[in-house]
Amino acid sequence: MGFRTLAIEKRSSEVRTVLSAVKTEFGKFGEVLDKVKKQLDTASRSIDQTGTRLRAIKRKLRSVEELPTDRDATALLGLTAVDSIDDEDENPVQPP
Repeated sequence: MGFRTLAIEKRSSEVRTVLSAVKTEFGKFGEVLDKVKKQLDTASRSIDQTGTRLRAIKRKLRSVEELPTDRDATALLGLTAVDSIDDEDENPVQPP
């Protein structure tokens, strides 16, 4: 009976040591998990910001989608009024 009690006491001491180590590691695990959560939150905010930037780019591109009028095209290309009239005779522009 004495040997059995001694073995139980020894084993309980080992279990206590293991549980102490697990407690320490569990605390470190929690810290790492918090760090990962913060990084994921940062990544999520960055993804949200890309949506904002995409909308801003789309707004800017809307003006590109609109074709210039004949007068704007003439000024943009540096054509004179005579050049523009000659071109209209050869290739009439149809309004959209």
